[in-house]
Amino acid sequence: MDKPILKDSMRLFEPLGLIKSRSMFGGFGIFADDTMFALVVNDKLHVRADDALAKQFKSLSLEPYVYKKRGFPVVTKYFALSDDWFENKENTLEIAQAALTAANSEKKQQAKAKPNRLKDLPNLRLATERMLKKAGIDSVENLEETGAVNAFKAIQSSHSAEVNVELLWALEGAINGTHWSVIPHSRREELLNQLSH
Repeated sequence: MDKPILKDSMRLFEPLGLIKSRSMFGGFGIFADDTMFALVVNDKLHVRADDALAKQFKSLSLEPYVYKKRGFPVVTKYFALSDDWFENKENTLEIAQAALTAANSEKKQQAKAKPNRLKDLPNLRLATERMLKKAGIDSVENLEETGAVNAFKAIQSSHSAEVNVELLWALEGAINGTHWSVIPHSRREELLNQLSH
């Protein structure tokens, strides 16, 4: 199992921020604050690479992690470090810092290139976009101004069938540009409180 490598790498990465891990891609994603920059899978530590880092990694004969999705191989941006990474902690920490910096700047660029259609936001589909439009919310800006709770209430009142509370998490995630599953429990409680008032 990946646990010792996960523990060792998380300890090593502590200077980079608040380090957390979450189950991903058949292994564990490692996050500094809220940005994923490393992955422990198949007993190996993988580090995220932008184009510049990927060139550097390839020149060192490091391989990107590949997983299968619906039977097709998907090549990730995460490269497996050589097995001696733990002996050379300073070097590994430097590489991780570069990976984190690259991941953060990519995140900022994605935030700037925000989708202008509701269905293109995280967690939302065409069906959700239609529900929102029926409820009078017809743009990304409109949804951001309305907020998750009021948008959810608007859908509830304009929709004949029962609306699942998971839609509330989906809307909150869409507004914040994140997957609904990463919304903290405390924030969910807050939203439910607002919903019941």
